Amino acid sequence: MRAIDTNVVVRLLTADDAAQAQAARAVVEAGDLFIGSTVVLETEWVLRAGYGFVPAEIAKGLRGLFGLPAVTLEEPSAVGLALDWMAAGMDFADALHVARSEHCSAFLSFDRNLVKRARGITSVPVAYP
Repeated sequence: MRAIDTNVVVRLLTADDAAQAQAARAVVEAGDLFIGSTVVLETEWVLRAGYGFVPAEIAKGLRGLFGLPAVTLEEPSAVGLALDWMAAGMDFADALHVARSEHCSAFLSFDRNLVKRARGITSVPVAYP
């Protein structure tokens, strides 16, 4: 199994560099890939902040990649929840933090926007300490 970096995922999803996009496609087609949660987190940020993608576009691209049979995703449940919660209005990084805390009774944050956005969306209560 081979792991891939954020830049490989970004080239694949944006095809902004033809040669690198072709190389990224070849890597994916060869199969047996691992994508870590930190790569997913960074990819979302790059697509949003660097390329101006909106949450729905990001989720569609990532879900398409993660659905390939040759791709193994670290923490697929947490990433899936985070993508769902992002689509419902949460920041992806915050959503991933909360999703990875599902085994906890609450997620505490001083970020009032996070507390507000998470209300009624997450399965983990998000509260101000």
